[in-house]
This record gives sequence, structure tokens and C-alpha cells, in this order.
Amino acid sequence: MSDALKTLHSSQDPNLLVSFDTRDDAAVYQISDDLAYISTADFITPPVDDPYWFGQIAAANALSDIYAMGGKPVTALNLIMFPSKILPSDVLREILRGGQDKIMEAGASLAGGHSVEDNEPKYGLAVTGLVHPDKVLSNCKIEIGDALILTKPLGTGVLFNARRDNLLPYNDLEELLPQIAGLNALALEIARQFDINACTDITGFGLAGHVFEMAQKGFQIKIFYNNLPFYPHALQMSNKGVNTRDNKANKDEVKNFLKIDRTLSPGEEAMLYDPQTSGGLLFSLPASQSESLLKALKNAGIKDAAQVGEVVADKKACITVS
Repeated sequence: MSDALKTLHSSQDPNLLVSFDTRDDAAVYQISDDLAYISTADFITPPVDDPYWFGQIAAANALSDIYAMGGKPVTALNLIMFPSKILPSDVLREILRGGQDKIMEAGASLAGGHSVEDNEPKYGLAVTGLVHPDKVLSNCKIEIGDALILTKPLGTGVLFNARRDNLLPYNDLEELLPQIAGLNALALEIARQFDINACTDITGFGLAGHVFEMAQKGFQIKIFYNNLPFYPHALQMSNKGVNTRDNKANKDEVKNFLKIDRTLSPGEEAMLYDPQTSGGLLFSLPASQSESLLKALKNAGIKDAAQVGEVVADKKACITVS
């Protein structure tokens, strides 16, 4: 996708505050002095067999882009691809029920959608959110000395594939699904009390890919591998050789900008590229505020929040894993 976007020209409309040229999570368009709307769309294939959980995870994954831009979701449209001649309508009904429950939890309204016949189920949302133009968050406004705070564990890609290959009992995955499907609304609400310089959510490009997006304008970022939070069983499955088809593409995207300054097993390194579904927010803020933000997040029940890196220099985009 990034190669294809290079052939397109970004809009010159001054009201388009955020477009695809920064590789941000959503577009932002200003409609008045004190109001802008956020527009995004995202859909996925089933990460689990349970259609209700599929609907919840897919909806949370799409809604997350609104939170990553600092906004509040207000409306959502269902995006459905479904093999109606193969699967019963009850499956579709449960997917949509899961999605609507998550939309309602976010305080947004389901306003319609679109469906097409497809050989494999796919589900997600087109979401509109609102934000004050002065409070828009972007992935590319980090500053030297910033700390990077991650709000959810890593490892959904490897866990979903381990379950698909029958290497992980469903019960071990099922107990993690509420956290995976959890909204990032509370994390954003808490972070708004601090001087957040930049934000993104960790999704399909993996941790290294999304950190590189933060570094893209010429910053050097250090990742503290020992601080990275992982879902239970994820590192174990990765060390057994389980990964996703996106791992290689994610690694290739950053390999010329990534230096691993410590010894990692192949499984440990693979977790840097593991594509996330409904991942956490990654905040960049002054290091002097990082401990207070972490304390506030943990006091609110976001127990896996961790400082996973820092911005150390500028001039050349680079990531060092230490």
C-alpha cells in the first residue's frame, strides 16, 4: 500500500489537517474553529472462530484509529464481506451483534453499512469521530527526550495463528479476548491529562513498523526490549516458530532503519514485527511525565502499560533495540 500511495498527490485543502502523507491512523478535516471530524475505515478476517468475539475485536480495532488521533467516535458503518451461500445467517447476526455492542460501549451510533458476497468473512467499520482542531494527535510529532508508553501487550498475531494451527488451546486464548477487544478510550482519556506530543495505535505493521512511522521525519528511537509487555503464551509460541505471513513484510519495511543492539532469539526478534489486531496506543510525551502517566494508567486498571522506549536524537530516522 505504501508504494501505491507514493503515486498519489496529497490534497492541498488547508482544512485537511491530517492526510495519508504522514501514514497516520485516520484523516482529520476541520469544519469550524473548534471542531474537526476524523474519518477512518478498517476491516479484518476472523482472528477467532467465535463470531461474536470476531465482531467485537474487529469493531474495537476500527474504533481504535479514532482514539489514536485524539478523538471520540460518534458514528459507525458496518463493512461486511460474507459467504451467505456457505455460512448460516446466524453467524452473520452474531458478528454484527458483537460489533454493535462494541460501538455502543464506545458511545457511538451504528448508522448503516454495506455488504458484499465474498468467499471468506471479513468485518469492520467505517468510523467518524470528532476532535477539537487544537487537540488532534498525530504519529509524527515526537520530540527529543520523549518517553514512549504502550498501553496493551503485544502478541495477538502469533496467538491467533497458534490457535489456528491447534498449537494453543482455545481456553488459553479465550481468557485474553476481553483485553484484546478492549477499547482504547480510557487510555486516551487518562493520557489527555498529560502533554502528549504524538500517538499511534499498534496494529498491522507491528511495534517496529509503527515506531518507525513515529521516527519517519528524522528521529532516533530506542526500544527497551526487556520492558515490552507480551500476552501470555505469545513469546512461547513465537519461540516455537509460529508467526504470520505479514512478519516478513513488516521486517523488510524497517530492516534498513533498525539496529538490534543485543542478543535476541529468532522468536524474540519476530515479536518486533508481529502484526497486532486491536493493539494498544503508543504515546510519546516528555520523559518527566512518563512515571506519572504510567501510574495513572495502572491505577485505572490498564495494568500492562509500560515505557517501551525513548526518543534520543534527530537527523536520521533510526530505531535501536537495546
